[in-house]
Amino acid sequence: MGVLTDIFSVKGKTVLVTGGSRGIGKLIVEGYMAFGAKKVYITSRKADVCDEVAKAFSKTYVGDCISLPKDLSTYEAVQGFCEDFKRNEKYLDILVNNAGFAWGEGFDSFPEIGFDKVMNLNVKTLFFLTQGLAGLLEKSSKNQDDPSRVINIGSIDGLNVSAIPNYTYGASKAAVHHLTRILAKELVSKPILVNAIAPGPFKSEMLGKALDHNYEVVEKANPRGRVGSLEDMAGLCVFLSSRASAYLTGAVIACDGGASTLASNSMI
Repeated sequence: MGVLTDIFSVKGKTVLVTGGSRGIGKLIVEGYMAFGAKKVYITSRKADVCDEVAKAFSKTYVGDCISLPKDLSTYEAVQGFCEDFKRNEKYLDILVNNAGFAWGEGFDSFPEIGFDKVMNLNVKTLFFLTQGLAGLLEKSSKNQDDPSRVINIGSIDGLNVSAIPNYTYGASKAAVHHLTRILAKELVSKPILVNAIAPGPFKSEMLGKALDHNYEVVEKANPRGRVGSLEDMAGLCVFLSSRASAYLTGAVIACDGGASTLASNSMI
């Protein structure tokens, strides 16, 4: 039994979570901090919010939460961020590609900018950030039993058709899921393990805006009768980052209370 006591450990690991200052990203960051990660870097567009969250988590937990605010919506910005990160760290254990964007508008009026902004951040940024930091991830993968990880945050909107008119969001998250499988095949020999989480409804700024921050209808429609919690997302990310998942790559795991099993094609 002794060999099993540490299989869910992330102690001593260095983590980067994009979009880590709010919503699902913030839940993920707190999970790593609570489970003993050595350093958790967070990035987001709003520097003041990013700095505030990092300061609060560093004060609450033993490890260091470090703010590296950046708008990662362009290729040039991603390249610059990778260079900045490499000046801070020589290796990286866990990369969580969480930063995302949605644009809700009717079919007839849906604009080109809404298409490009969503696809650029949700898909293009994910790929080039992983590409840019793959060398650091490979350096941390000396232990074949617990290699480095990439976790991509997709959505059940990439598994089902949402009731909300967010055409490019659903398409982008389906792309995230399949890109996860492609990257898993590409990087497994490094060894870097790549998996995705497809969250259902969690309290976040993105979903809150779509629902006018009234989650009651979502909770009633969900098989579990609620939206996701800190424990739900943090626990899954810790599992996907620990020895417990070292034989798992290319998986897309729905974390949605069973919403994606419903006959309805609604996100809620």
